[in-house]
Amino acid sequence: MKKISVLIPCYNEEENVVPISEAVIHIIESELTQYDYELVFIDNDSKDRTRELLRSLCAANHKIKAIFNARNFGQFNSPYYGILQVTGDCVISMVADFQDPVELIPRYVHEWENGYKIVIGIKTSSKENPFMYWLRSCYYRLIRSLSDVEQIEHFTGSGLYDRKFIEVLRNLNDPTPFLRGIVAELGFKRKEIPYEQPKRRAGKTHNNFYRLYDAAMLSFTSYTKAGLRLATFFGILCGGISFLVGLIYLIMKLMYWDRFPAGMAPVLIGMCFLGSVQIFFTGLVGEYIMSINTRVMQRPLVIEEERLNFDDSGAGTGEETAGEENGEVSGRS
Repeated sequence: MKKISVLIPCYNEEENVVPISEAVIHIIESELTQYDYELVFIDNDSKDRTRELLRSLCAANHKIKAIFNARNFGQFNSPYYGILQVTGDCVISMVADFQDPVELIPRYVHEWENGYKIVIGIKTSSKENPFMYWLRSCYYRLIRSLSDVEQIEHFTGSGLYDRKFIEVLRNLNDPTPFLRGIVAELGFKRKEIPYEQPKRRAGKTHNNFYRLYDAAMLSFTSYTKAGLRLATFFGILCGGISFLVGLIYLIMKLMYWDRFPAGMAPVLIGMCFLGSVQIFFTGLVGEYIMSINTRVMQRPLVIEEERLNFDDSGAGTGEETAGEENGEVSGRS
């Protein structure tokens, strides 16, 4: 019997973890009865009652498992690490707030059985803020036009990944993985399933401006050379213009020594302009350097604090495994 793993990353989702677990289990047990399954939650150091509720869920059902991170390791590392920990023949990744419809699970599995190693959901519309959806569309188009690698528009990471692709992820050894880009660059032939993204069922989104900016820059620095090339070309252009202006000023001054006052205004304007350009591109290059630095340090994706129900001997009891609070860090072995 094949086994399906469903991975749900969560952070402060006390209002959603119980309903999402009930919805996922109901749809698997009613429509996918020929499969075994496990439901894995990976909690990114929630500060509300999420962990308390997960403990109760694990105690009541041994097919529900949980990983508790020692701290918040970010919106990319935690789901990626969770994918590497599942035991199924495939893993379906989805968020806890119901913005990835559970109704897609049977469709994902159907396409998987048709031979696709990767089946992903693509947002064709959204019930979220229209302005944010438009802004994301502009971002995706920009990245797609600048990147050498195909970029998948309106792909959030939700989808089904076969065990073979999980092994590809395990061997990457990337401390700052960007799953959306990896699927486009290194993934197998995939099937895309369109859907309309609903609103959050409950709670508030944790995607503030800083998180969205972080996601955008990780994609930009990982999959485009445009920033560095733009800095080089713009520097050459500004240097050429500055040389020309300086040459014209010199010629005018030599020709009309007494009648051509150069003044300080052009000098100050030029200094301010070039200074702002230098600061901007220094920051942009800094983003690339920061990305390189993070990868060179080779820090672990996640440090676990606790696991629940990963030991079969504790099935049905909610008993913690031997790996609890032992500082296990690697999800690649």
